[in-house]
Amino acid sequence: MAVKERGNTLETGAQVITGQLGKTIQRLRKAYNLSLSDLAEQSGVAKSIISQIERNETNPTLATVWRLSQALDMTVERVLASSDDAPFVEKLSRADTPILLSEDGLVRLSIIGWIKTVEWLQYYDVDAAPGGELDSDGHQRGSVECLTVIAGTLEVEVGGVVETVKEGETARYRCDRRHVIRNRTDTPARAFMVCLLKAAVLE
Repeated sequence: MAVKERGNTLETGAQVITGQLGKTIQRLRKAYNLSLSDLAEQSGVAKSIISQIERNETNPTLATVWRLSQALDMTVERVLASSDDAPFVEKLSRADTPILLSEDGLVRLSIIGWIKTVEWLQYYDVDAAPGGELDSDGHQRGSVECLTVIAGTLEVEVGGVVETVKEGETARYRCDRRHVIRNRTDTPARAFMVCLLKAAVLE
């Protein structure tokens, strides 16, 4: 996923496609009566950056999006805590779902995981165009990735070992080292990817 974890900071060379992201953050911020200063204080993201994101004047990194979303999720948690009987149903439209692009621009990862689990569980909807390659650095020790191919065929390379994963098949592999997902075919491929960042079985 081209994402490196250093302590609690997540960095990425990939850029999140803003799309409706700015409007979504602004809508959530206002829904919970947060000023730009409030959200900046809670998220650790500069007020000026949040303002630019809301106006879709900048492409924030995944690290920035996660910090903002975490701050907003904490607000949601406090709201829910005030009424234990209140139902919790959260729906994200396609436009509201953040997307990552591989460096070659041919692999798209829709971030469909819940922000509150991001430190130990991440999951993505993966679309890989023909020739697409997602080259990722290793995550923290003991991490495991599970890739289930829904359509087409993908190739997974980890530590020099290459495995072909076809439609309906799942590959599980250590992702605490460099790992690469490729589409070497001439047809698009789609997969569901889950990353377990604290897989105790490998400790």
